[in-house]
Amino acid sequence: MTGKLKQSAAFRDLNRLAAERILILDGAMGTQIQNLGLDEDDYTGRGSGHACRHHSEHPQKGNNDLLILTQPEAVEQIHYNYAIAGADIVETNTFSSTTIAQADYGLEQAVHDLNAEGARVVRRALDRATAEDGRPRFVAGALGPTNRTASISPDVNNPGYRAVTFEELRVAYLQQATGLIEGGADILLIETIFDTLNAKAAIFACLQAMQAHGQALPLMISGTITDASGRTLSGQTPTAFWHSVRHARPWTVGLNCALGAAAMRPHLAELSGVADTLICAYPNAGLPNAFGEYDEGPQDTAVQVAEFAREGLVNVVGGCCGTTPDHIRAIAEAVAEFSPRKVPEYA
Repeated sequence: MTGKLKQSAAFRDLNRLAAERILILDGAMGTQIQNLGLDEDDYTGRGSGHACRHHSEHPQKGNNDLLILTQPEAVEQIHYNYAIAGADIVETNTFSSTTIAQADYGLEQAVHDLNAEGARVVRRALDRATAEDGRPRFVAGALGPTNRTASISPDVNNPGYRAVTFEELRVAYLQQATGLIEGGADILLIETIFDTLNAKAAIFACLQAMQAHGQALPLMISGTITDASGRTLSGQTPTAFWHSVRHARPWTVGLNCALGAAAMRPHLAELSGVADTLICAYPNAGLPNAFGEYDEGPQDTAVQVAEFAREGLVNVVGGCCGTTPDHIRAIAEAVAEFSPRKVPEYA
């Protein structure tokens, strides 16, 4: 669908940089937000100059995406910290900014603002960082998997039931992608994919949004392996996952979340062996402990991610749950000496 579209200037810049070195993605947003110790009034913006104009009867504490509108300075600072730590690509705080996910908070009507402003907040942070050191940086508009699955029934007594349709997902993702592009996203990143049918709806929507925009943006697609079987929740191996999404000709394909770097490595190696595009990996800081916290320090994670680079498996690396700006700084330093993976050519 985007084959005839001209690549954006950012797309061309990213291709050039990716040919020169391993690029760095940012780290976790949730843990940084938790460290702020915000309460309900902080989330809704009551008592500040950024009260949310969208009304809802639902409690909002925990709706981290809403902070784009109600605590924009705090969100911008987190993005800035990742940029200064070495990230070339910084994600928007829009993981749950679809009507499907925001329905839990009664804020479906806020979705366009969340995405457009989410991209603008990142852009401001990156412009600040670039003004200091002259390094170009790129906004990745993040599209999460939603809290519903199109391939699996949530009702064990009714295996044919689905909580969402492909068309509902497509419409929701199109609204999200349109808002992200309007806000200035350089990249669209479909991440933490546990159901490839959800991802296909997001891919379709992203391509539609690019068509309406009139330019091709880099598309990043990142799945998540849910257990030791090496499969996604909907049952695909990394190879099957790649063959299900390769038609979209993504700029990168890869894995994130769920596993720490050590457990991710064999699945990443499998994907690297079959995909004729760039590979992206951003693992958690190990596995969560009994309290749901992550104990793996920056150097521990960086050493493991550096092994991905040493083995020629990756083109873009970063961090997911539990990682911090210190993790990203350590990862950037650890992979700097290694060349990016050479993309294989397959018939």
